[in-house]
Amino acid sequence: MISLRPWLDRLLLATLVVTTWHKLHWAPGAGDVTLEDVLAAGFVALFITDRCLRKDWRMHRVSLGLLLAMGVLEAVYLGGYFALQNGQELSQYAKGMTKFALHFGFLVCGTQYVIDRGERMLRRTIGALILGLLINCAYGVAQLAAQVGAGINLDKVIIGPLTFGQGSLGGINVYGQATAVQQGSYVSLGVYRVNALALDPNHLGIMLAVPILILLPFALREGLRTRWGALLAALVAGFVVVELLTLSRSGMLGLACGLLVLAWPLRRQLLRTRVVVPVLAALGLIGVALASSPYARQVIRSRVTVSDNSAKVHFQFFDLVQPVLDAHPVFGLGLNTFSVYYEFLTGKTNWGPHSFYIALLDETGLVGAVVFAAFLAWVGLRLAVILRASHALQRLGDQRAGDWHDLAIGLSAGLAATLIANVFYLTMQFYYFYGVVLIVAAASALSVERVRRLYA
Repeated sequence: MISLRPWLDRLLLATLVVTTWHKLHWAPGAGDVTLEDVLAAGFVALFITDRCLRKDWRMHRVSLGLLLAMGVLEAVYLGGYFALQNGQELSQYAKGMTKFALHFGFLVCGTQYVIDRGERMLRRTIGALILGLLINCAYGVAQLAAQVGAGINLDKVIIGPLTFGQGSLGGINVYGQATAVQQGSYVSLGVYRVNALALDPNHLGIMLAVPILILLPFALREGLRTRWGALLAALVAGFVVVELLTLSRSGMLGLACGLLVLAWPLRRQLLRTRVVVPVLAALGLIGVALASSPYARQVIRSRVTVSDNSAKVHFQFFDLVQPVLDAHPVFGLGLNTFSVYYEFLTGKTNWGPHSFYIALLDETGLVGAVVFAAFLAWVGLRLAVILRASHALQRLGDQRAGDWHDLAIGLSAGLAATLIANVFYLTMQFYYFYGVVLIVAAASALSVERVRRLYA
């Protein structure tokens, strides 16, 4: 029998690499298909085909837990069908249900496949997700350089031919103008926010918190004494730089909360001279830049305020939760239909609720919110399993115990950052979030198996 595993490996890793490349999409007919949709659907189809050919119906209990969660959520979301009132809502609802099935199907099949393939596949899976964001960041730096240096919209040059002009070609986000001093006189310069291959700089900023927080524990433990440690430190520094270039308040809020999660387990490493001195030096340089540059002060001041129009719009969305729950408290408006509701109120089309939790409550009601909260609690329990397994491995003298511990706290911090940042954005609807949950679920199963092998 022909083995499909090499192709399954490639499809799974390729999907995770492109999971944050949202600008690569096409619009056949009235739909919108992303590159990650194509690869994820291919992986799920090939995984099911491989299982059928091998007549292997076994599933790990972690994968069964995800399958159960998928079934319960699907049933809850089906309840939202009865709140639909017109063809536009039905169309949006159908798109939302299709996306959900594909996202969760990829999560279930991907988790089982990584468990089947073992720890080496888990490491490759984590590497693929981080590699995709690294390429994303490299494109973002090139995007900024092309715009500032030559006024070139890199999206039109690169994304345009790849998507036949159907991708997102708006280029780097133009935030506004700020005053700078050049040759003794004040001039007005453009302020840009890097969005790279994401659709929004805030999306990129929130997603970047995940690799920073996953890699940071490993980087601190390794230090700069090895090539691997130096590489990890460089990766973390590079991701932080691009995070700053996004000027994303939500991204930095999420990152700050993730760092608080890491502060206690990493307290000894964080208080070492080799960490404290570079951090203080960086803060000093930032202070000097702010003191000497009106341009920097103006940009920072505009991003720390919460009274600007952008912030007000975000807060105003929370006022829309109560009216929806009063009318549809059980199952909400219907999955992915908030934009239709918002258009009815304001006349604006294609506007989301700008908060995952507003979307959760308005579109799936109280039942959907409770069920999804239970799913997140289950993911939290999986993280606790990895942490407990790392302690058991340490007691058994396993050389990889430190890796499992760092992975557990890094994933916990990354998940916490994502949950906090999504108060004002909806990146938990993206594939990358399901990729993170995939890693958590598979790692919990594989860490327990490792402990059992050592005890046997």
